Amino acid sequence: MEGDLQVIDWNIFSTPSFVVDRVLLEKNLKVLSSVRERTGVKILLALKGFAMFATFSLIRQYLQGTCASSPFEARLGKEEFGGDVHAFAAAYSDSDFKDLLKTSNHIVFNSMSQYEHFLPMIKEYYGKISFGLRINPEHRETDVEIYDPCAPFSRLGITKKNFPERLPPYIDGLHMHTLCQKNSDSLERTVAAAEKNFGNYFKECKWVNFGGGHHITRDDYDIDRLCNVIENFKKRYNTEIYLEPGEAVALNAGFLVSKVLDITENRMPIAILDTSAATHMPDVLEMPYRPYILNSGAAGEYEYTYRLAGLSCLAGDVIGDYSFKEPLNIGDRVIFTDMAIYSMVKTNTFNGIKLPDIYYYDSESQKILHYKSFSYEDFIWRLS
Repeated sequence: MEGDLQVIDWNIFSTPSFVVDRVLLEKNLKVLSSVRERTGVKILLALKGFAMFATFSLIRQYLQGTCASSPFEARLGKEEFGGDVHAFAAAYSDSDFKDLLKTSNHIVFNSMSQYEHFLPMIKEYYGKISFGLRINPEHRETDVEIYDPCAPFSRLGITKKNFPERLPPYIDGLHMHTLCQKNSDSLERTVAAAEKNFGNYFKECKWVNFGGGHHITRDDYDIDRLCNVIENFKKRYNTEIYLEPGEAVALNAGFLVSKVLDITENRMPIAILDTSAATHMPDVLEMPYRPYILNSGAAGEYEYTYRLAGLSCLAGDVIGDYSFKEPLNIGDRVIFTDMAIYSMVKTNTFNGIKLPDIYYYDSESQKILHYKSFSYEDFIWRLS
């Protein structure tokens, strides 16, 4: 992929800016669509990972709907995407639940107490809306605990010990989400673990949601294995299956274009960029992880090594140490890859730092759509 990206003149984009490439996005969507065609599974876009609604006219050609974690996301899914809208949250306030009743086709509860609290409204809306419960298979596959729904003392999902003997009235399905950036072998083990505790309940379900965290569009992902897991499960339980990937939809389809503002020295050269890990790519600090930069290497791999850092006042606003074949200069573009997912949705205005512009780019036709720039008004409207 990197060879193809060398022909792009990154100077045509303002900095900082998010750039999503239609060609790379559609490549992912075709892979996801092939899974649907082989298995009959319904695939939803997880808005928590990617919510650039300018792309929805393309995505809806391949996927069947969206999944939301809040009333705002559910409304975005209903009004801008269409199709199915599935909602889940760790808990609902009364006002949030009433809002979700207006926008959602499926609503999943995280606990029996929430189900019992909202039972009067469940009875009223059952038939118009399908309701479900989230289970916790207590089977761990995720490496980083902050992203592991099955970590000890997890607040997400109902364990077998706390589940009723039968599927409760007005509950059509079960939802489980245990993965993060995983291959299909992880799903296969998760399903096996879930069947040990919840197999009898699956027999009563109209649908089962296998959640997200499936890296289906990654080059090494075993799609045949995924399809076998889905098809075998459907045969055993005669139920509809949903997947709700967020990352897989826009994996490697977006970039963050930044610029070197200054180069300082403190035991090593430090390049200050006009972007920030703290404000524009928080997962770099939360995960943590080291994003890839075009034409870069690990520290010491090439002749010129720099620490790349953000412009916020946070001392730890450091993206990582990178090396380059040529020295960096003030004004040079620095291109971060795989910045469509969990980037735009998690940006913030700490320090009043300007949010990146948003572009929708077609690398095939060279068409550029500059969708959004942010201003002081966007900053102050969030304050009081």
